[in-house]
Amino acid sequence: MSGGERLRVLVAMSGGVDSSVAAALMRDQGHDVTGVTLKLWGGESDSGCCSVSDVEDARRVAAQLDLPHYVFNFAEDFNANVVDPYVADYASGRTPNPCVECNRSLKWGRLLNRARSMGFDALVTGHHARITRDGSGRAELRRGEDPAKDQSYVLAVLGQEELAMTLLPVGEMTKADVRVHATRLGLRTAAKAESMDVCFITRGGRNAFLDARVPAAPGPIVDGDGAVVGAHDGVRGFTVGQRRGLAVAAGERRYVIDVDAATATVTLGDRRDLLRGGIALSRVTSTGASIADGTTVLAQVRAHGESHPAVWHGDHIEWVEPQPRVAPGQIVALYEGDRVLGSAIVV
Repeated sequence: MSGGERLRVLVAMSGGVDSSVAAALMRDQGHDVTGVTLKLWGGESDSGCCSVSDVEDARRVAAQLDLPHYVFNFAEDFNANVVDPYVADYASGRTPNPCVECNRSLKWGRLLNRARSMGFDALVTGHHARITRDGSGRAELRRGEDPAKDQSYVLAVLGQEELAMTLLPVGEMTKADVRVHATRLGLRTAAKAESMDVCFITRGGRNAFLDARVPAAPGPIVDGDGAVVGAHDGVRGFTVGQRRGLAVAAGERRYVIDVDAATATVTLGDRRDLLRGGIALSRVTSTGASIADGTTVLAQVRAHGESHPAVWHGDHIEWVEPQPRVAPGQIVALYEGDRVLGSAIVV
């Protein structure tokens, strides 16, 4: 995709301000723009993403911008590829990242394939990240212009094939700039609140959501020496690093340092007990060239967390300085400066 070329683009419009402005920017650059909103979840939602009201907001913004707009129903795939694995992971003591898996399997999976089959040149989203080109024309995923809103972490699972057909027009803007632009255009989403992380669970409703889907499996809560200090009704309510909602009286602050679904045991410890020298990894992806063994990278383990230097060894990383244990099932995004190198899932 060369500069100045008029493209036929499909814009994924979530009903939020970022994707609304992304659609407007593409239109104003002279591209042939079509909007699409995905119907993913039919249950209760108050997240500001994927709900019935969000579909309506996207439709009205498209009408304001005089763009054709469609709704694709991917609910069956969403349940199979995002919701069901999310529940299964928590039941097995893992902590999944459903938004990343939605990007991997739905937005840059089924939707991107649909865009190709319909003859579109590019898929456009409102993510705060940037795609640049190296000297040979290969796509490079980079952090967004606004550090506080950077979303490159949740896109780190994308490969060269996906990045080559993706445009992220708001990645060069701050969030404030996006809202100013939306206000200037009179878009109904200009002041809309940001979405929550998990679109299919209501605020504060994770445990209730899981309780309805995972049979209770009571077990002990133990300390680092194996002494029983409490009891629980299921490991699905716990994640490594958690320190709230433990229902255990203690004179010092305690954290979940391990969740063993096989024995239904939750182990607590102090902050020092969480520290680890490295992370075992699986399902490694690369945004471009492979990373050479022994390379020092910056590893980020939360969407808006800090990155820390680590040495890459293919199936694991070694921290330069010990870091708190990362929950199995979480995503590690790998960086060189502001460029995303790839990702992996914590074992």
